[in-house]
Order: sequence, then structure tokens, then C-alpha cells
Amino acid sequence: MSGLIRLRGFIQGMTRLADQGADERRWLTEGAGLLAGLVAVDDWLPEEMAEAGPSYRQNLLHCDPAERFCVVSFVWGPGQRTPVHNHSIWGLVGMLRGEEISTEMRPGAPGQPMQPGQVDRLSPGQVVAVGADTYDIHVVENAYADRTSISIHCYGGNIGAVARSVFDPATGATKRFISGYHNARVPNVWDRSRELASA
Repeated sequence: MSGLIRLRGFIQGMTRLADQGADERRWLTEGAGLLAGLVAVDDWLPEEMAEAGPSYRQNLLHCDPAERFCVVSFVWGPGQRTPVHNHSIWGLVGMLRGEEISTEMRPGAPGQPMQPGQVDRLSPGQVVAVGADTYDIHVVENAYADRTSISIHCYGGNIGAVARSVFDPATGATKRFISGYHNARVPNVWDRSRELASA
């Protein structure tokens, strides 16, 4: 139950930012602080949202009803990675379990290979930001070949429904994609019956 309370508190904090009309700067600073608090303790993610699959999994944990932000668990099986992709909206990535490597990819001249840029290796408790104007195109991979890693992402919209692009790293050619989510149900963080019964 304490885990659901922790996740609920994070969602409430992010909702307050949305209600205040936070600009991207506030999301990426104050929101990052809230996310750092959430990933500082690894006792709250429901097991069904932490299961690895044949490819990396993107599980929706919460989407604001007005789609102002969403919270997603990314589950990286051993050696799994994304294609080179963009976001088109701001994002925050907090490492919960294991480690992941994010490599920025910079477009080359038309038809030429993309070039790697900044590389971040995230450890549990660390948070990094991505924005539509900076560090938006990258490839992400599990840092480990023998165990699962899990990161918690928060985006400035419903990322599973955002039209984005994947990139061919050899040519920079783009292809439209919409990621969707792997899970059919989200955790019920709003059932307070057990905590109220024990009060």
C-alpha cells in the first residue's frame, strides 16, 4: 500500500504543476524534483508493470485526463534497446532499477549517417530531462546484458498517442510512428479503502 501512496503523491504533485499552467522550464525543474523523490525508493512499482518481454515495454502508469502529462514505466530486458527516435514534447527520465544508457543522435548532412552526441548512463535515483528543442533525438538501451532495468518517464502529453519519428541511423531518413502502450490496465492508485480502514 505504501507504494501506491508514493505513486499517488507524485501524480498529485504533477497535477498541481499542470493546474498552475507550468511552462516547460518549471516541468523540467520542479517536475524533475518530484520524479527524483519517486525513484529514490524502489518499493512502489506494481510487479505487472515491471515484467520484461521480448522487446522493451512501455507501460502507462497514469495519464492526466486532459493529457497534460503522463507517467510511464519502461522495462528493459537484458540488452534491449529502442530505435533512434524523437519525442516532440518535453520529458523526464528517472532511473528506478538497474541502469540505462541514452545516446543523443545528431542528424548529419542529407543522406549521411547520424552522429552520436551526449551520452548519459543513468543509475538508480538519477533524473535527466529531454526537450523538444534539445537532446530530443536519441537511442536508449539497457546497460546490462544479464538483467532487467526499469526507468520511469514523465512526458508533457500522452506519449503513447503522440505522432513521432524513428530515424535510420545510416541515412537520417525518418518514419512516422505512434508508440502506444503495452499494458491494458493502469494501477489503481485511488482506492483508499485499506489505508482509511487502518486509520
